[in-house]
Amino acid sequence: MITARRLALRDGDVILSINSGHDGAVVALQDYKLLFSCEAEQDSRPRHIPTSAYLLLSAISRVDRLPAVIATSGWDQDGWYQYTSMPYFGIADELIKIRSSTIFGQKSDFFESTHERSHIFCVYGMSPFKQGDPCYILIWEGQIGSFYEVDKELHICQHGPVLSFPGFKYSFLYDLADPSSRAADWRLDTPGKLMALAGYSKRTEPTVPEQRVIDQILRDVSPTVNDKTPFRDSPYADCGLMNPEFHELVGRFSDALFNTFYSYAQKHLRKGYPLLIAGGCGLNCEWNSKWRDSGLFSDVFVPPVANDSGSAIGTAIEAQYAFSNRAKVSWNTYSGTEFVWDGLSCGFVECALDFEAIVDLLVCEKVIAWVQGRSEIGPRALGNRSLLASPFREETKDRLNRIKQRESYRPIAPVCLEEDASRLFGVRGSSPYMLYFYKSRVKELEAVTHADGSARVQTVNSQQNSELYKLLTAFKHRTGLGVLCNTSLNRKGKGFINRSSDLFSFSAEKGIDGIVIGARLYLPAHNNTGIESPQCTAPLPIVG
Repeated sequence: MITARRLALRDGDVILSINSGHDGAVVALQDYKLLFSCEAEQDSRPRHIPTSAYLLLSAISRVDRLPAVIATSGWDQDGWYQYTSMPYFGIADELIKIRSSTIFGQKSDFFESTHERSHIFCVYGMSPFKQGDPCYILIWEGQIGSFYEVDKELHICQHGPVLSFPGFKYSFLYDLADPSSRAADWRLDTPGKLMALAGYSKRTEPTVPEQRVIDQILRDVSPTVNDKTPFRDSPYADCGLMNPEFHELVGRFSDALFNTFYSYAQKHLRKGYPLLIAGGCGLNCEWNSKWRDSGLFSDVFVPPVANDSGSAIGTAIEAQYAFSNRAKVSWNTYSGTEFVWDGLSCGFVECALDFEAIVDLLVCEKVIAWVQGRSEIGPRALGNRSLLASPFREETKDRLNRIKQRESYRPIAPVCLEEDASRLFGVRGSSPYMLYFYKSRVKELEAVTHADGSARVQTVNSQQNSELYKLLTAFKHRTGLGVLCNTSLNRKGKGFINRSSDLFSFSAEKGIDGIVIGARLYLPAHNNTGIESPQCTAPLPIVG
């Protein structure tokens, strides 16, 4: 709990928060509500980039007054990032700095806290539980691997640390097998690929060579010890990413890393509180599902910004708490950036939006670029910046991976009507942020079912995303299933596409069959099938 608190926020005051490190973002809160989160990588900028001057100026232009509080969190002064004077680690209240300043002649307060606390306040402030409800928090990311307990007075007590550098150790395994990797550069795109490869493992007990490399990584690998040399005699060093023996190791290593934390929780976290999960490892759907099913906690919550894209939100919430004693915010998944209209390509023709016409395209195995409203926050496409396609054929998954320039083993996620999710995937309740694994119960859903039968389901209801709900409903009326393929609308290594010129260019390059932007449908000018009766080469079966 922050002891030297200034209860100074007035109605209408804006808190502007900046995450200056990787997964950079600028966030605004007003009257205990998230106004927006502008993420640095969006608008086809490189993934994981820090905040730029352009992003900061763009965010400032979206608020109608100067901020009463400017907030930022720290990064590792001895490591890769040196953007602020604050440290990366630390949960003590004494680490917080608040000082008076001015901005354009107006008095303001400057709030600084640690990166570790930004994760805690992000997941606590966004969680659905009341302020004062005790909870456990797990932060597991590149560097931090700890549990915390938060009591009714918001005192934070650390359990552990359990394992340092869990995310770093996990991604190292990919580099170990990849002959093209020096294992000296921490590649932030590899954890998702490992999660996909783990689906090919039978998950039996580790062999002696497997156990040896598992133990060695968990014990020795860190950002300062990131070298393949100690593993040169391992059969997995540079063995190739498509080696079936490596796939077995990936699944067993994933289990071993999870079990390190599970064993600690089973022994030490015995009060049955809810578990709130933050950090990049919170994007691992398999691990989230294991926590949910563990029986150790009364509930589990993972925000869509579990990784560092939520750091600015967390620091904003902590600053709000410091100035008002309120640590909760109202928020919406679609609090990102507005789509920019900067011209129509001459290669496309405009039509009125007709859901039946879009379904005509989808049932003929066409791929649709789908843009609605403001973008999602966090790295997952949740129906406002998406590529959509039918879910029935594995060839559709292969085509989407080619469009995205992704590896062939990467799965495609399903987006599903919430009311059908239990019957089709065994979803209990809802899964709006695509953060858990479920098992596909319908054999026809080949395009969205991974090698192990899992599916990273996003559920949709009419209040959450009305336009996508209408499309799924129309698709269900035609095919029997309210499910579509859903993958992010982005170029390789870039954030979401967020302007019309870029979208039309991308669609022409990749052969996208239709574009929806708000209430308008755009079709390639060379399309001669007609939207009312497209000529299907392989029409989809009706599923009962």
